[in-house]
Amino acid sequence: MQIGMTLPVMEPDLWRRGPDVLEEWARATDEGPFSSLCFGERMAFDNPETLTLLGAVAAWTSRVRIVTTVIVPQLHDPVLLAKSLATGDQLSHGRLTVGFGVGGREEDYRAVGGDLATQTMGDMAARVAVMKQVWGGEHVTDSVRPVGPPPAQAGGPELLVGTMGPKTIRSAAAWADGLAGVTLDLDLVAVGDLFDLARRSWTEAGRGAPRLTTSFWFALDDGSGGARDQVHRHLRHYMNWLPEQLVDAMAPSTGFAGTPDELRAVLERLADLGADEVHLIPTGSDVAQVEQVAEIVGDLVDRGGA
Repeated sequence: MQIGMTLPVMEPDLWRRGPDVLEEWARATDEGPFSSLCFGERMAFDNPETLTLLGAVAAWTSRVRIVTTVIVPQLHDPVLLAKSLATGDQLSHGRLTVGFGVGGREEDYRAVGGDLATQTMGDMAARVAVMKQVWGGEHVTDSVRPVGPPPAQAGGPELLVGTMGPKTIRSAAAWADGLAGVTLDLDLVAVGDLFDLARRSWTEAGRGAPRLTTSFWFALDDGSGGARDQVHRHLRHYMNWLPEQLVDAMAPSTGFAGTPDELRAVLERLADLGADEVHLIPTGSDVAQVEQVAEIVGDLVDRGGA
């Protein structure tokens, strides 16, 4: 099993610390034992714009895969999005994996003038089909030449579907290469069920075995007992579209807050469930977290547990 690290793009103090913190995280991840560097998309929020960040991350790293977890195709023109992602794939020398999802926040659609009627699995699949045509060099516009550049990876980057829902998994088996599954409360039984459903869905669609990935928020306990508070602060900021009372009720059981040994045990269990990769999501912007987790990941790799 591989382990990736997510950039702290959703942290409330990101811009107070300055943009250099993103480069520090990217370089520390690239130099560590991690397999990938991840970041997601929101519109009505203060995170960096995803496709601009993709170009920067491609320049800051040379080894890890770059994973978008996730982009909402309905917030973009599919031809322009295909061109942008193909450019990112070229700049990263073929290291791009793209996670796509429908997105559950209506305010993100409204922020860019998106049509809420397109917030469906069918519309997402149709837009992905257009992007695959672009990546295949087909003419999808009335132009002398097809839209380029061609992606570095033949046929386009690896595609994951980001979801917690069974219906989306079944629908995406027709076009995705794998799953970016999420469970808010880090329910390992539920993760195993998502993996099993993905395996069945891909088989029923006549596809090969899917790539199985999952992610969760984390905070490491440094002895002060503040790890759960750190997760709670992050959720208060990130889940701003929900009532605070609901977020407060979720916070005690959402994500991971514990010791390095407890995190190691969770990762080992996910490996037992057949995860190909786990994407860790920080709940603080201090780059020291990368070094702390690197020790755990390096130990697991040395022991063959990751």
